[in-house]
Amino acid sequence: MKYRMAMAALLGMTALSLSVRAEGLTQGDPAKAQKIVAQTCAACHGADGNSTNPTYPKLAGQGAAYLYTQLSDFKKQDGKPAKRPNPIMGAIVANLSQDDMHNLAAYFASQKPKLGYATDAKLAKAGEAIYRGGIMDKNVPACMACHSADGAGIPTEFPRLAGQHAQYVVAQLQAFRSGTRANDPNAMMRTIAGKLSDDEMKAVAEYISGLH
Repeated sequence: MKYRMAMAALLGMTALSLSVRAEGLTQGDPAKAQKIVAQTCAACHGADGNSTNPTYPKLAGQGAAYLYTQLSDFKKQDGKPAKRPNPIMGAIVANLSQDDMHNLAAYFASQKPKLGYATDAKLAKAGEAIYRGGIMDKNVPACMACHSADGAGIPTEFPRLAGQHAQYVVAQLQAFRSGTRANDPNAMMRTIAGKLSDDEMKAVAEYISGLH
């Protein structure tokens, strides 16, 4: 009971924080983003947001609010360090205006995500148990509590995970665990990832890669 109450409180605070960050987002224009996508984004993420390189995330179908927030977090603001330091993305967003980021977010959100497939059935099965049930002994909540049973997420609060590259998912979980990625409100993902072993990360990432 205490486990469920603690997780509910943590999820509630994080949802509120994310909702506040998403307030006031303007509606972007996908058409105005096409030139930037073709010249800059497509090389890594694909013209339609369905990256074929497991190093780079699939963006198609991701929530526009989440995408805008991530682009903003890569960008240095008012001379302050970026909330999500990344040399590649930092250089790219440095020259993007607020409107550019809104338009890019709207563009990728409007693209149709392609299905992904797990390649290791045994590993995916282990990951399914974590994704759907969490790990009670470690106070790790079920991933689907925030990212939904089908991995669609909650557009203004929690990102879409369904079909995401396993390699990328593991890399982000490891970054949260080490603290090199720290733009998660209330340190929610850092708290969760800090309790996961490498094998558990690989398992849940494998399940996510085939989730749809």
